Amino acid sequence: MKKLITTAILICACALTIASAYGQDSGDRLTVNFSDPSRPGLVKLNLLNGSVSVKAYTGKEVIIESQARNRGNRDQTRDGLRRIDTTARGLVIEEENNVISISSRSPNDGGNIEIQVPVKTNLNLRSNNGGNTTVEGVEGELEITNMNSSVRLINVAGSVVAHSTNGSVNVTLREITANKPLSFTSMNGSVDVTLPATTKANLKLRADNGGVYSDFDVQLKPTTPTVDDRRTQQGRLRIEMEKTITGTINGGGPDIEMRSFNGTIYLRKAK
Repeated sequence: MKKLITTAILICACALTIASAYGQDSGDRLTVNFSDPSRPGLVKLNLLNGSVSVKAYTGKEVIIESQARNRGNRDQTRDGLRRIDTTARGLVIEEENNVISISSRSPNDGGNIEIQVPVKTNLNLRSNNGGNTTVEGVEGELEITNMNSSVRLINVAGSVVAHSTNGSVNVTLREITANKPLSFTSMNGSVDVTLPATTKANLKLRADNGGVYSDFDVQLKPTTPTVDDRRTQQGRLRIEMEKTITGTINGGGPDIEMRSFNGTIYLRKAK
């Protein structure tokens, strides 16, 4: 049966009593179990405003801590009444079929979320405004998007799809999953990725308005133009040369794409 926990403003004022499947927590800290902790679960997060930090730890539960952002200078008194604020924020947390979903109740619910997960956990994180997204030590299928801030993945393992529209993407991988593609892209920021020195991969690197740098021995492949010849139909001939750099490292392997429109690309070899 679908399990639903709603953390609202009132949780700041009282302790929560949660079903035994979740243990007991209070304030802005909740512990949620996966339906089947014997296999990797998925944590999905969709945050409108605020920063996200996810760290791996040795436990089996998912621990979620949240804190509202300081909303700036507001009137502390009005009509002789004192303002009462809360450090809690409104979240909706659901668990079903080994998937824990976390979302904001309102666009005005902004703040910081810190999550602890088992080392082997799949992540699907999406945030829009207000802070960076950081993941540390997690192993799994990681899909991370931050629209207006940076993405930082530290000492992660598995397969990664990471994107920022208006921020940098900085990733350190300790191990990659064979036969799984990886993608690291930014529209308006640098893309900086560190891979194990023995990584075997096929590369597609493109920086439209920046440079590409690497200390790997990249075996470049010739660029193949795209040809569209419609002259036999009274049309025109069009030949387009791609700016994408293609090549291999250590003989080739899974596909790795790195792309930035307005930024620099760095592909580093772990020391």
